[in-house]
Amino acid sequence: MPTPYNPNVASRHPLAKRWTLAATALAGVSLAVGGLAATAHADDYPDSAIEFIVPWGPGGGSDVLMRLVSSHIEPHLGQPLPVINMPGVSGTTGLADLADRDNDGYTIGQVHDGFMVSHHTGLTENNWDDYEPIAAITASPQYVTVSADSPWETFEEFVEYAQDNPGEIRFGVTLGGVPHIHGAMIEEAEGLSFRYVGFEGTGERIRSLVGGHIDAAMGDIASSLQFVENDDLRFLAVGHTERMEQTPDVPTFAELGYDNLNLSILRGLIAPLGTPEDRIEVLAAAVEAMAAEEEFVTRVNNAGAEVQFMGTDEYRDHLETLDATIERLAGNLQQ
Repeated sequence: MPTPYNPNVASRHPLAKRWTLAATALAGVSLAVGGLAATAHADDYPDSAIEFIVPWGPGGGSDVLMRLVSSHIEPHLGQPLPVINMPGVSGTTGLADLADRDNDGYTIGQVHDGFMVSHHTGLTENNWDDYEPIAAITASPQYVTVSADSPWETFEEFVEYAQDNPGEIRFGVTLGGVPHIHGAMIEEAEGLSFRYVGFEGTGERIRSLVGGHIDAAMGDIASSLQFVENDDLRFLAVGHTERMEQTPDVPTFAELGYDNLNLSILRGLIAPLGTPEDRIEVLAAAVEAMAAEEEFVTRVNNAGAEVQFMGTDEYRDHLETLDATIERLAGNLQQ
C-alpha cells in the first residue's frame, strides 16, 4: 500500500528545501514582474499627444501665452500639447467641454480668474473645484486702453470725463469675466459709471476699440502693444506693482494713488475632475521645468506677461481664496 502523505515527514525529504526555495523564488519573480509592469504602465504616461483646450479665440492674451506653453513644454512632457481654441460664453464653453472629457490625463485646459467671475454671475454652473488644478504659469498685468484719437492723454483726464458724463463711456469687457470686474473696481474707486459692451475675448474687444466702436477697454501687451506702437491706441495706466519694461512711460495705478487697483490675470492649467494624481504630478513637473527655461521666460515677457509658477497645492489654495473674494464682489456685476 502507498504510504499516506505526512507533512512532517515530507518536510524532512531531501528535496523539500529545494522545492520550497524554488517556489519562493518563483513567487518573487512573479511579484517583481508584476511590479515592473505596473511601474512601466505608470511611466508610459504620456504616450501620445495631450489635447490643450484654450477657451478663447485666436489673438487674445490667453491664446498668445498658451501657444508659448504649447511650443515649449514638449521636451519636458515627452509629447506634443496641441492647442484647441474653443471660444464662447465668456470662456465657459471650452471649459464645459473639458469637464465632460475622460479624466485620463489626455485632455487639459487653460483657466484664469474670469472663470470664477462667470460662475458667480450665473454664466456657468461649473466652478474651479469641478476640475483638478495642475499649476499656474503666467500673470498678465492689465491696462486701461483708449483710442489714440481720444481726448484723454492721461488716466486723470479719463476719470474727470467719466465723472462729468456718467454712463457715456462705452467700455469693452468680457461680460461676467475678469475685465468686467476690473472695470467695476475702477468705477468703485472713483464713483464712475461706464456703459459696458461685451466681447468674447481680449483680441475681439481690442479690434473693436481700434475700429472706433467703443471708447475704452481693458487690454494687455499681448493683444494691444502693437496697436499702441502704431499710434492706433493709447495705454493710460497699468494694474501692476511697478511700471512694465515694455511700457516705461505708462504709470501704475499705485503711482496715481490707487493702491488697491492691482489688476492682473493669472492663467493656469486644469484637468477633468478625477484625473489620477500621478498624472497631475507629471504635468505639473513639466510645467515647472518649462517655467525655468530662460527662452520661455523671455518670450512670455515679450508677450507682456510674467512667468508665475505655482505648484498644484499652492495653485489650489490660490483658487480657493480668490473664489471667495470674487463671490463677495460679483454682485456688483449683476445689473
